[in-house]
Amino acid sequence: MSTPSLDHLDQLDKKSQAWSALFSEPMSELVKRYTSSVTFDKRLWRADIAGSLAHADMLAAQGIIGPQDLADIQRGMAQIHSEIQGGTFEWKLDLEDVHLNIEARLTTLVGDAGKRLHTGRSRNDQVATDVRLWLRDEIDATAALLDDMQRALVFVAAQHVEVILPGFTHLQVAQPVSFAHHLLAYVEMFSRDAERLTDLRKRVNRLPLGAAALAGTSYPLDRERVARTLGFEGICQNSLDAVSDRDFAIEFTSFATLVMVHVSRLAEEIVVWMSQNFGFINLSDRYCTGSSIMPQKRNPDVAELARGKSGRVVGHLMGLITLMKGQPLAYNKDNQEDKEPLFDTVDTVKDTLRIMAEMIGGEIAADGSRTGGLTVKKEAMERAALRGYATATDLADYLVKKGLPFRDAHEVVAHAVKTAIALGQDLSELPLATLQGFDARIGADVFEVLSLTGSLNARNVLGGTAPVQVRAQIERHRARLG
Repeated sequence: MSTPSLDHLDQLDKKSQAWSALFSEPMSELVKRYTSSVTFDKRLWRADIAGSLAHADMLAAQGIIGPQDLADIQRGMAQIHSEIQGGTFEWKLDLEDVHLNIEARLTTLVGDAGKRLHTGRSRNDQVATDVRLWLRDEIDATAALLDDMQRALVFVAAQHVEVILPGFTHLQVAQPVSFAHHLLAYVEMFSRDAERLTDLRKRVNRLPLGAAALAGTSYPLDRERVARTLGFEGICQNSLDAVSDRDFAIEFTSFATLVMVHVSRLAEEIVVWMSQNFGFINLSDRYCTGSSIMPQKRNPDVAELARGKSGRVVGHLMGLITLMKGQPLAYNKDNQEDKEPLFDTVDTVKDTLRIMAEMIGGEIAADGSRTGGLTVKKEAMERAALRGYATATDLADYLVKKGLPFRDAHEVVAHAVKTAIALGQDLSELPLATLQGFDARIGADVFEVLSLTGSLNARNVLGGTAPVQVRAQIERHRARLG
């Protein structure tokens, strides 16, 4: 096939826009600033270069451009890569976005070969491809950070299997639980997040390139070749959908919202646990700040900020959904507004996971050892569990096993708790004779049942808080996470 002669990008680096030949007056400076995206979309430069090289390779293979054009494009892109990485590349607002900036520089470097690169594609399918390529790499980085977060929690859990924490419902003391068991609940949350991330990656990893502006192209493109080159698992099958779809960005931000909700719940507990009213844990000074007026303060600012940053990610999700809800097919300029919320979501989630994992599990040295991390105050946790009659349900279960119907046992224990409150004692501190006054079936063996350790050990069911079950869960997570 003969090489096409293109002039629509002629002297692109000397003009304001790629389409300026149609217009009789230049764009106003205000509109130029308002519509330009290069200040934020330049972070897509690696993906843009990779996509362009794959496109050029395919054009050459299909005989649409010649081998010398391909060689020139490859040479020019290598120099552009070096310039951007070295910080010497000049980003121009006049050229609107990352795509035209790179293409204009390429044309300056290699001449007509640079002008031929855009054959068979549009910025519509180009940007959709770039964002997907960029997001795919960020998904892989985020997945690794999710694993690190889980490992940090498992590491701390393994050291505190038999530490007893009051389990709460309605923020009232409910039943004793292993502190490790409590932390593993968050491991389960983050493991589900990791599953969601793996699943959505498949939908991100589909190639839009070849859809051109909206209708496909008359050039004999080999989209499958480009997909293989770039590592895409599939190809967007409808050209209209390919250029206008932003479901993948919404889906990632939805995933990120759930991650940040889970982070926020954990951060809230860290804030509460560190307060003097609880005093369950302590955080390393490196993750706390002081007060400008109160010299005694140690504030858990990292946890508080992680809790607060969840709001901005939730906001980005709502923004992206709102962005898309009124758009007709196909591409619209509205879609320029997809990048900043997506970029900020990625940055926020990655930064938050990294710092939270380090704050909880400590910094990892070269030899794999950990330093720092949160400090657990075992005695304070156990004192709190004793204050709330956490073994009341155990006494009810004890009576059921002695033959009393559960509802009757519940009533008996309520009276026992009422008496204990009046005496200012825990159930385990009441004399046997007093307990037998509530039900004659109560024997001396009840005191093992009423102990915090006995309560923990009794819940030896899959998923329960008994130490033997918790250790099994820790080993399961270790095997899963490697």
